[in-house]
Amino acid sequence: MKKTENSRLLDGALVRTASIEAFRKLDPRIMIRNPVMFMVEAGAVMATVISIHTGMTGGPDLSALIQITVWLWFTVLFANFAEAVAEGRGKARADSLRSTNKETQAKKLRNGEKTAVEMVASSRLSPGDFVLVEAGDVIPVDGEIVEGIASVDESAITGESAPVIRESGGDRSAVTGGTRIVSDWLKVRVTAKPGESFLDRMIAMVEGAQRQKTPNEIALNILLVGMSIIFLIVVVTLEPFALFSGTSIPMAFLIALLVTLIPTTIGGLLSAIGIAGMDRLVKANVIAKSGRAVEASGDVDTLLLDKTGTITFGNRMADEFVPLKGVTDREVAEAAAIASLADDTPEGKSIVELAGKLFDFRGDKSKLSKAIAFSAETRMSGADIGEDEYRKGAGDAMRAYAEAGPQVAELGRIVDGIAKSGGTPLVVAKNHKIMGVIHLKDIIKPGIRERFAELRAMGIRTVMITGDNPLTAAAIAAEAGVDDFLAEATPEKKLELIRQEQEGGRLVAMCGDGSNDAPALAQADVGVAMNDGTQAAREAGNLVDLDSDPTKLIEIVQVGKQLLISRGALTTFSIANDVAKYFAILPALFIAAYPQLGALNIMGLASPQSAILSAVIFNALIIIALIPLALRGVRFTPGSAAALLRRNLLIYGLGGLIVPFVGIKVIDLLINAVGLV
Repeated sequence: MKKTENSRLLDGALVRTASIEAFRKLDPRIMIRNPVMFMVEAGAVMATVISIHTGMTGGPDLSALIQITVWLWFTVLFANFAEAVAEGRGKARADSLRSTNKETQAKKLRNGEKTAVEMVASSRLSPGDFVLVEAGDVIPVDGEIVEGIASVDESAITGESAPVIRESGGDRSAVTGGTRIVSDWLKVRVTAKPGESFLDRMIAMVEGAQRQKTPNEIALNILLVGMSIIFLIVVVTLEPFALFSGTSIPMAFLIALLVTLIPTTIGGLLSAIGIAGMDRLVKANVIAKSGRAVEASGDVDTLLLDKTGTITFGNRMADEFVPLKGVTDREVAEAAAIASLADDTPEGKSIVELAGKLFDFRGDKSKLSKAIAFSAETRMSGADIGEDEYRKGAGDAMRAYAEAGPQVAELGRIVDGIAKSGGTPLVVAKNHKIMGVIHLKDIIKPGIRERFAELRAMGIRTVMITGDNPLTAAAIAAEAGVDDFLAEATPEKKLELIRQEQEGGRLVAMCGDGSNDAPALAQADVGVAMNDGTQAAREAGNLVDLDSDPTKLIEIVQVGKQLLISRGALTTFSIANDVAKYFAILPALFIAAYPQLGALNIMGLASPQSAILSAVIFNALIIIALIPLALRGVRFTPGSAAALLRRNLLIYGLGGLIVPFVGIKVIDLLINAVGLV
């Protein structure tokens, strides 16, 4: 995997494009967005002017001045290159999406009637218009299905080749412009203006054109600018001190000192870290509507998760056959399996499979003389073979249909026990005689308990949301390992829970797909909307999961954590870097006036000129050396905030102190060996 990531990072076309962009970004109107690097560019311009003047007048140290100037420009270019590489990776994905976002002809329905069709360009459609899309048609714009059911190919958006079903009503009624109808037809009400569709917003966000700086990023920028101003004041005051001491410091050397002392490393990589964080979400098939959402996901304290499809598989599966007294396990299993032979639901199939697994049952559907489908009125289903009747259904419905005989109390205990354990009891009868009970379970997904343990280690509280009764919810919550649950959940209860958590100072994340989830998605700090959900849900959330996988919420939190950790680690490394530069440059500037400062030359650098040049070269090279780390992100391992801080300080704090001493010394040896000074 690492090899693949590296090859993508060093792709020749991407590097060439990023190199060109690095020069284009030298435009001061672009550079001013990054004040730290703008200050470096201003220093490079001044150093260039000084070098030209020195060359014309025959001043001293011309070779050193030229080399310092060149490396100052490299420092700016390397920082621009880092940002350009990060943007380029997003633009490649955006170009792929843009190829699907083409002008198409739409079948507009006049007055909403299917019999009155007018062909118009998709750009002429407005919210509220109705369009007809049939097999083979491209859906022209975002919309809400008002009539029909169809199979839709969404591979252009999600990358998933299998078509999905979209239909009017329910939570699968939203369609995205650029997707294609595979079969049947849909009547769609337009919900987006031209140029403001979901795909348009995806393209803008993916390529970084509309990436807004997050609050933490803005705060860090302010800190970096503040530190830069402080160092600028310090450097400006050095020349008067030098004159007082009877010496003079060349202006280019002062510029070099300023550039190496201000936090250029993190200043040059900050934008790349933010863009790369969003790119990692894109790789996970999640589109962020704002950088704030990505960052907030890393600070989440409470995670709200739907039970069905997230914690459990969502389909109840047969787990056990429980007979009444006087009936064998095999008899219950065979009666349940025969009653389920014509039941094509996942639970019906699981009953037949369990009977085959436990008792080698081999039913033949062709031998059924009659199949009884489930209905909401009877609340039972089954089949007949000749004169024999086999039925299964809810407990109260089956009691009304059949006789339990003297085992009524025993049946009640079995049914109540299964319900309290979080399962669903289905009573089985043959010829109006109750045989036993099928224990259906909403199976917990494998590994989910361990994932919740990881989240708990990160200090994140998990809450399961379900429509089940409190007893069933409590049993499933205990088995899954969540910290809390909300039973019999309604939209109002979800919204109330989120507000309670936020009032307690906690950041909340949740996912949803229905219109009834929209208020809670809008209220949550991180609202993950499913792409196959309703338009209301997609508009309310600030993240959209193109795979419509509710478990993705856990992965999103990990990406957010990695973004924050990467930014913190590289900031720590950048600030720690400056210590070595003090020992390299300050003695070099004042050693002529104060020979005693030679004691601070602990690296044994050859000369003042080589010391300054080595520090400038290291300052430039370290930016490009850290580009892969900024783009890939610091490896994330679950743990408490205190443990993560200790790890950062040990690796990036201590590393930031040691690496520059080694690097500057090696560069000093090289430039003296080749006679550059």
